[in-house]
Amino acid sequence: MKKDLKVERRTRRWQEQRWILDMIIQTVGPEWDQGRIHSKGGRAGSVGTASFNAAAGRMKKFNDIGPEFTRGGRRAETRARAFEEQHRYVSARAEYMTASLFYASAQWPYFDYDDTVRELEERMNDTYAKYMTYAPHPIERVEIPFGDSALPAYLHLPHVPEPGETFPCILVTGGMDGSKENIVSMYGDPGLERGMAVLALDGPGQGECPGRGIYLTPDNFAEAGVAAVDWLCDRPEINSEGIVIRGSSFGTYFGTVAAVALGDRIKGVSATGICQEPGAHTIFNMASPTFKVRFMFMCGYEDEDEFDEFVQGFDLTRVADKMTCPYMIVAGEDDQLSPIQYTYDLFDQITAPKRLVVYESANHSIKGGPAAANGEDREVMMFDWLADRVAGKPMKSELWYITGSGRAEITPY
Repeated sequence: MKKDLKVERRTRRWQEQRWILDMIIQTVGPEWDQGRIHSKGGRAGSVGTASFNAAAGRMKKFNDIGPEFTRGGRRAETRARAFEEQHRYVSARAEYMTASLFYASAQWPYFDYDDTVRELEERMNDTYAKYMTYAPHPIERVEIPFGDSALPAYLHLPHVPEPGETFPCILVTGGMDGSKENIVSMYGDPGLERGMAVLALDGPGQGECPGRGIYLTPDNFAEAGVAAVDWLCDRPEINSEGIVIRGSSFGTYFGTVAAVALGDRIKGVSATGICQEPGAHTIFNMASPTFKVRFMFMCGYEDEDEFDEFVQGFDLTRVADKMTCPYMIVAGEDDQLSPIQYTYDLFDQITAPKRLVVYESANHSIKGGPAAANGEDREVMMFDWLADRVAGKPMKSELWYITGSGRAEITPY
């Protein structure tokens, strides 16, 4: 596979530590930095999980990731077409979604928008469109006006609405390696199961947006959030009085910025896997070198020194005191990408109703340590909280500390 040397030399640590990264992947596989096999493939149920696990077993170095995910997509797509020809549509939809998830995931290790990524994007869209044909709930591909372009998204509904029926809606934004395809599960999605629609969004810098010239800035998720909610409020099947935001990883930054801009137009925001350190020093200079080189691509930067200056603008302390809607963050006490102290500091600024949930000894993904194993599942906690906000239930400002026994020690904030 031909590599662009300019991209390969984009950052100092990427050049210096690349050989170490290859040795680590050879030893522990493709989840050296965070979990991605289950979180991506698992959206397609057991079929997706099994296929992603098989692909992961064939990855022995960083350059294997994109090609192996691509080959996995082709295999799944071939199986899907065979099932479709046999009129086995339930089996076909699982394989079409698996294929789309593979093609979406295959784009992550390519830090430039080139012909390889363009082809993967096309295959991702085509196979997801086929999945939508057989999906167990209504899905619509949508384009949300944004400046001179548009943000691509999928609107998922719990079921076909009855005449006059409306749904509350969760606007969901992923993190650095997420995309709209791997946000909503084919079966048992926690938002849909609670009777809420889900708008799965590619925001600035995410998914298809770099190919459209829509790059990330410290502030433009505010514009994206407003554009998405404006669009939702014009939809007859959406209850405009019941919109909430859910974010993950860098979505703890994106979702916060959007929530401040939206104010009381939304009923709450909840996010997990903190990336809230001003200037993001830890994730870009102490964690895996892939984070920085990927984020530079998302922001449209080639020069590392210029990026280092630019990234200082990613600072939630500039806007935290303007938060008005209910706010919940779920964090690991030992998050390796964003020290927890910065999130504590952020909460000290917020005067809106707030809840900070900290799992003792857990990492960025709320894994590791007994609290993560014994405590309440973070997804259950977050989606129940979002449902409560839509229902208008009162909440107190609290700090929840989940101990190793799984018990929540709750103190007022």
